[in-house]
Amino acid sequence: MCGIAGFWHSRGLNESSTGVLGDMTGAIQHRGPDDSGCWFDASVGIALGHRRLSIIDLSAEGRQPMTSASGRYVIIYNGEIYNFLEIRKELETTGARFRGHSDTEVMLEAIERDGIFKATQRFIGMFAFALLDRRGNRLHLVRDRLGEKPLYHGWSRGVLLFGSELKALRAHPAWDGEVDRGALALFLRHSYVPAPYSIHKGVCKVRPGSITTYDLTRPGSDPTEQVYWWARDSAERGVRSASDAGEADILEELDRLLRQTVRREMISDVPLGAFLSGGVDSSLIVALMQRESTRPVRTFTIGFEEPEYNEATHAKAVAQHLGTDHTELYVRPAEALAVVPKLPQLYDEPFADSSQIPTFLVAELARRHVTVSLSGDGGDELFGGYDRYFLAQRVWSLLTLIPVFGRRAIANGIRRVSPARWDNVLGMVGLSSRPRAARRVTGDRLHKVADILSTETQEAMYQDIVSHWREPAGVVLDSAEPPTPLTDPSRQLPLDGLLTRMMYLDLITYLPDDILVKVDRATMGVSLESRAPFLDHAIVEFAWRIPSHMRVKQGRGKWLLRKLLDRYVPRVLVDRPKMGFGVPIDRWLRGPLRDWAQALLDPTGLKRDGYFDPDPITQKWKEHQNGSRNWHYLLWDVLMFQAWLHDK
Repeated sequence: MCGIAGFWHSRGLNESSTGVLGDMTGAIQHRGPDDSGCWFDASVGIALGHRRLSIIDLSAEGRQPMTSASGRYVIIYNGEIYNFLEIRKELETTGARFRGHSDTEVMLEAIERDGIFKATQRFIGMFAFALLDRRGNRLHLVRDRLGEKPLYHGWSRGVLLFGSELKALRAHPAWDGEVDRGALALFLRHSYVPAPYSIHKGVCKVRPGSITTYDLTRPGSDPTEQVYWWARDSAERGVRSASDAGEADILEELDRLLRQTVRREMISDVPLGAFLSGGVDSSLIVALMQRESTRPVRTFTIGFEEPEYNEATHAKAVAQHLGTDHTELYVRPAEALAVVPKLPQLYDEPFADSSQIPTFLVAELARRHVTVSLSGDGGDELFGGYDRYFLAQRVWSLLTLIPVFGRRAIANGIRRVSPARWDNVLGMVGLSSRPRAARRVTGDRLHKVADILSTETQEAMYQDIVSHWREPAGVVLDSAEPPTPLTDPSRQLPLDGLLTRMMYLDLITYLPDDILVKVDRATMGVSLESRAPFLDHAIVEFAWRIPSHMRVKQGRGKWLLRKLLDRYVPRVLVDRPKMGFGVPIDRWLRGPLRDWAQALLDPTGLKRDGYFDPDPITQKWKEHQNGSRNWHYLLWDVLMFQAWLHDK
C-alpha cells in the first residue's frame, strides 16, 4: 500500500519542482514510510511522486515511479493486484521478461500488451494509479471497481494536481482550496462528501470503476471518463439472471469463491492479521483465513467498558474457538477522546461517521504487530445486513396501506410526544428492556419514522432514512445540493424490490464514500494496509445473483453468510443483534467534549466563518444539552466540519 501524488504544468518545470513534489509526497508519508521516489519530464511539465509501504517484493526492483520496459509508460500506484502472479505467468508465455517480483511491473507489461482499458479489466484487487502515456500524451487516473483506494484530481491556478489525499494537493504552491458549499450541504446530509465531489471547488474524486484521462496537448481542458466496470450493470445482470440453484449449491459456490479470495488476499511478504469484531462478517473472514493457514492467524479487537458498545467478549469467544493468536485492548474513554483532535488531519476532508474513532484505535493496535490486516467490510451491503433495510421495508409496507392524510396524522401524533417521553412509554411496555428491540425502537427512531411518513417514492423514503440534516441547504449559506445517485434517476437501479434497490444504493454511495474512506484513512494513518475479501468483484457479482430470499430470511439479514459461518463457528457465538462499531458521542457531547464542542458551535464564530446559519445549530445544541432530543449525529457533522476548517 502506498501514497501517490503529482502535478502537470503545461509551462514546464523549474528548479523548485523537485522540492514541491517532495512536499506533496511528504504530506502523505504515513501512507508509505518505507521508501520514496520521484520522476520528472521537464519537456511535458509533469512530475510523479510516490511513497512506498513495502508489502510485495521488498527489494529495490519494486520501487516507484516505475517505467515500462519500452519506456512508453510511467506509473505511480497505490494498492494490491491479487492475481498478478497469474497475469505474470501468462505474459511470460508470450515472451515478457521481468526484472523483479512486484505487481507494479506486471501491471505495466499488461498495459503495454493490451492497452489500459482491457488490462485494467483483468486486474483483481484494490488500486488507484496514475499512468503517463508518453507516446499518446495522455495522463490516466484509474480507481478500483468498488472504490477501496482514493484518488483526487483537479485544476488549481492553471496546474493539474492529483494524489491519494487532499493534503498532498494542498502542499503545492498553486493550491487554491475554496470550499464548495454544495458539497458541504451534501456532507451535512450524509456525514461524508460523496464522489465525484470533494469539499473543495474544482477538485474531484475519480469514480470507482473508471478511468479519468487528461489530454496533455490541451492544458486546462476537462478530462474524459471511461467506465471499465459499473456496479449497476453487475446488479442488473445478477438480479435478472438470478440463480435457480438450491440453497446448498449456492452455499457451496459462495464458500469456494470466498476461500479462493481469502487465499489470494493472504499473500504478503510482511506480517498479516485480521480485524475481528465477533460479528458474522469478520468471523467468517477469520475462519476462512485460519482454514488456509498452517499457524494461528493474528486477530485484533478493541473493547469498551460500556456494555452497549463492547464487542470484545464476543470476538474473544470466536478467536478461542478458531484458535487464533488474539490480541484485545480495552480502551478507556480518555484514550478514545484523545483521538478526536487527530480527526481533521487524519481524514483530510470533513468526515463525520463517529465509528472513525474505534476504527483508528483498532488499526493502531493491529499495526503494532502486523503490516497487513483483512476485514469483513462489504458483507452488509452485499448480503442485506443493515437494520435500516428492515426498517425501510416495514415503513414502506405501512405507507402503501395508508393514504397521505392518514400518514400525516400519524406523524403529527408521534411528534406531539417528545423522544424522551416515548422512551419512558417504551420502557413501561417492556420494549426498551429487550436487547434486540432496544436498538431498534427508541423515541428518536420513532421521530425519524414520523419524518418519512409523507414520502411518495422508495428512493425518497430511503434518502430520508439515511439523511442526517433533512434540509441541509437551509443550514449551509448560499448553497444548493448537487445531484447524487439518491436524487438522480439515471443513477438508480430500474428494478423492483426495495431491498435490492437499497443495497445497490449503499454499494455505490455509503460503502465507497463512508465505510471505505473510514477504513482507508484510519489504517493508512498508521501505515497499515487493510484488505476486504468481500469486495473482490467476483464475490460482488455472485452476490447479485443470489435470490433475495436467501439474503434476508425469517426477518434476519445475511442469511446465507450465517449459514456458511455455521460450518466454522457455533451459531451461539455470533447469533446476536448487530451492534455496529461506535462510541457514546451523544453522552460525550454532554460531558467531556462539551466545552470543545461549545467553542466550535459558538454562534458568533459560526457567523464569522460564514458557512452556516447559526440558529438551527444553536437550537439543536440546546435541545441536546437539556436532554429533550438526541441530536448527536447532526451536531457531529457540524463539529467535524468546524474542526477541519479551523485545523487547515
